[in-house]
Amino acid sequence: MSAELARVVVSKLAEAYPAAVCELDYRNPWELLVATVLSAQCTDERVNRVTPEVLARWPGPAELARAAQGELEDVIRSVGLHRSKARNLRETARRVAEDHDGEVPRDLDTLVALPGVGRKTAKVVLGEAFGIAAGIAVDTHVKRLARRIGLSTATDPERVAGDLEAVIRREHWVDFSKRLILHGRRVCSPRRPACETCVLVPFCERIGVD
Repeated sequence: MSAELARVVVSKLAEAYPAAVCELDYRNPWELLVATVLSAQCTDERVNRVTPEVLARWPGPAELARAAQGELEDVIRSVGLHRSKARNLRETARRVAEDHDGEVPRDLDTLVALPGVGRKTAKVVLGEAFGIAAGIAVDTHVKRLARRIGLSTATDPERVAGDLEAVIRREHWVDFSKRLILHGRRVCSPRRPACETCVLVPFCERIGVD
């Protein structure tokens, strides 16, 4: 894997998406944590339609911890995996309320210890809410494009993250992940990548592209 390729990709994506933002709607770290837990195997657009009602009924961790399982399931049903997500959210809310004084932890390992919070979710919350570059968040888009471009041959998300973090400077980690996700959504689709309009074409190895 080439550090020079990584440098060029970081630069070109920064030019293409200078104001890359998280597409989940939130106003504070707790709301972002709720949204990211709900976003597993679900689109940000659908999550953004559900979170307003969740947060209106249960605005903080103390309130959500007291939510009835069935009632929460009904509210989040459309995001999929609603039973497990409801259980995880209620328990995470309880731990945040009781063990962390209602504040979202600012430590990767502490966040990952919360139910429903994987390393990708923790990295998103730390980077987006607190500006802490704890690592590169690898979702399906980042994993797919890292392989297609030629930045990683790994299949495990954390191995992909390790490959990327080895060649990309820490100061770029948070924005790089957001920009690669946007690129995967808008240009480099799984089956029909728009290579004719892609800023990475001169450098991309186009692995898996006919």
